[in-house]
Amino acid sequence: MSVEEQHDPGAVPAEDVLARQRARESAARSYARHLPVVPVRAEGMTVYGADGRSYLDCLSGAGSLALGHNHPVAVRAIRKVLDEGAPLHVLDLATPIKDEFTETLLGLLPVELARDAKLHFCGPTGADAVEAAIKLARIATGRGGLVAFTGAYHGMTAAALAATGDVTIRTPVGVSDAGITRLPFPQDYRCPYGVGGIAGERIAVEHARRLFDDPGSGMTPPAAMIVEPVQGEGGVLPAPDGWLRALRTLAADHGLPLIADEVQTGLGRTGELWGVDHAQVVPDMMVLSKAIGGGLPLAVLVYRGEYDVWQEGAHTGTFRGHQLAMAAGTATMKFITEHALAERARKLGDRLRGDLTEMMAELPAIGDVRGRGLMIGLDLVDPEAAPDALGARPAAPGLARGVRAEALSLGLIVELGGRHGAVLRLLPPLTMTELEADQVRDLLGKSIAAATAAWRP
Repeated sequence: MSVEEQHDPGAVPAEDVLARQRARESAARSYARHLPVVPVRAEGMTVYGADGRSYLDCLSGAGSLALGHNHPVAVRAIRKVLDEGAPLHVLDLATPIKDEFTETLLGLLPVELARDAKLHFCGPTGADAVEAAIKLARIATGRGGLVAFTGAYHGMTAAALAATGDVTIRTPVGVSDAGITRLPFPQDYRCPYGVGGIAGERIAVEHARRLFDDPGSGMTPPAAMIVEPVQGEGGVLPAPDGWLRALRTLAADHGLPLIADEVQTGLGRTGELWGVDHAQVVPDMMVLSKAIGGGLPLAVLVYRGEYDVWQEGAHTGTFRGHQLAMAAGTATMKFITEHALAERARKLGDRLRGDLTEMMAELPAIGDVRGRGLMIGLDLVDPEAAPDALGARPAAPGLARGVRAEALSLGLIVELGGRHGAVLRLLPPLTMTELEADQVRDLLGKSIAAATAAWRP
């Protein structure tokens, strides 16, 4: 079904629903401000709105819908739990549903980690799992510091927000980042060291090593190092493989756990089952959420057995036993592996990024195309501004907002991220077809061309 095809929305008055939302919901709402769609039905990559239009969804619940909307295997798993009368709420009690989820997940983890791994089911958000990881690391090491990275996003709760790089969301609520040592996250297009490429990666490695070895560095002794294998909110920045391996070695040499935040990268999104697999790195702790619940709320902290030093009830929560999410998550994990969707994401992502890179010649507002698998970012820039010494032009957040609006008008749902809100982010489901990928490419080209023509810096 094409994005232009009309769909009967029933009798849902879209504008009335949107007006009531604006009047009743908090000023903190975000996606709803920029994507005024009232979904009434969804299937695969397509969302049908109450406005009678259909949309291709490249947001996918911020990456949580690995199989797209209402995939039959997830729906069947949920329906089976309901039809069998299984308990929906069990706190952290053992159930056959949880047992199958645990067995399936352990079978997919890096072997070295799975060998003696412990799982802690957290409150059903990635942020709570990050909180649990940092708390456990501090208990286990007896230290209070934390090494995090510029551009990082780890969630909106206290410790997770302190580790997050965006001061615009951290400062207003007075979250202290005391004890956080924040190192530059290497990247090519806007290299923090002003050199780019492998030279920037090598400087980043040496910078980190010297910091740890310098007794005058001022670094609070860290309990852990936390890193995203690909920064999502930070602008779709893949961690260089050599740099990530160097962090693994550095953490081990200094006796602190390496925490991989795989909330967005996990389960095939990047073209490997886990984001750390690209660098063949095995972390000490992995934070999992989003896709792990098959589209329903679920978060899990996985860690090496040596760190299992919790006291009873040290990190708990009422909704740690979401049976529907575990059933849907098990079905999703099995489907991803049985149908080699990680490999598919790699191949389709490579193709789509290649197509978008070719468009740069005709659309100079695209400064950079990057990502891994089906986690893709387009850095939108002022095409008339002078480039810096490395060839990067200034970010154009106003233009990016225009592109997002143009895309929505054409039936494509995309969102923004990056340091200046100028990176167009694509997180389509791993089940996206080649035809849908072509549609996304063409709609993006039209949206960028139209927004650029209308844009004034």
